[in-house]
Amino acid sequence: PIDYYPVQTHQRQPSYSSPQARPSITDNSLHLSLSLSFNKVETAAIETELLRDYRFGQQQLIEIWGHACAIAITKAFPLTSLAKKQPTVLVVCGPDQNGSIGLVCARHLRIFEYEPTIYYPKRTPNTIHQDFTVQCEKMDIPFLSYLPTEVQLINDAYNLVIDAILGPETDHTDVKEPYAGILVTLKQVKIPIASVDMPSGWDVDQVTSDGINPDVLISLTAPKKCATSFSGKHFLAGRFLPYDIQKKYDLNLPEYPGTDCLIEL
Repeated sequence: PIDYYPVQTHQRQPSYSSPQARPSITDNSLHLSLSLSFNKVETAAIETELLRDYRFGQQQLIEIWGHACAIAITKAFPLTSLAKKQPTVLVVCGPDQNGSIGLVCARHLRIFEYEPTIYYPKRTPNTIHQDFTVQCEKMDIPFLSYLPTEVQLINDAYNLVIDAILGPETDHTDVKEPYAGILVTLKQVKIPIASVDMPSGWDVDQVTSDGINPDVLISLTAPKKCATSFSGKHFLAGRFLPYDIQKKYDLNLPEYPGTDCLIEL
């Protein structure tokens, strides 16, 4: 259980002192935000502060992130751009928080008229994870009992794969089954892959060539250190961060367009 402590309230201030100080959303300087990327320890510290000091709920954060991931998918892969007649999407979910974010993403994609299918091989007893699973089941989103090892079956059945398997808390040097085998399979698929927060199998704290090689990366809160080596389409979902946390961690977040909850870097 998390102990809650009273904190001082602060008057809300704008994230930037002036419009000129805020980077343009079309400016190449947005790529510099990766120099302010988070390592594993900082990522955990920010989430702890959000839960303890700002009284966010874990389910609330997962819902925010999952919804943002679904929005990113609609921007990167609009329904009209999909190669197959049916707008099928395979969402592969891991056992921890990234897996729950994948479940929420799948639910919102279903609302957005995509046809997600979920592969969730190891369901956890965590109540929040169970709640998200039931929500998907109640929306008639199918769950696979196994992932085909014949890669062509995946290529033929789906337009893209969403990698919601391993998050920043995972030790990339000790990936156990069935996830090690899943990564081997996903490395061979020809359809696009979109990774949630970080590509599964990568070391969160440094550039690496391990793991899968996604076409799209959806960074949550702020980019992770490993994202500096990512060259594909990159989205950031961190607009919800309170100003004081942005200031504490020296986050120079870009200006989000309109009312969008994410931005393409």
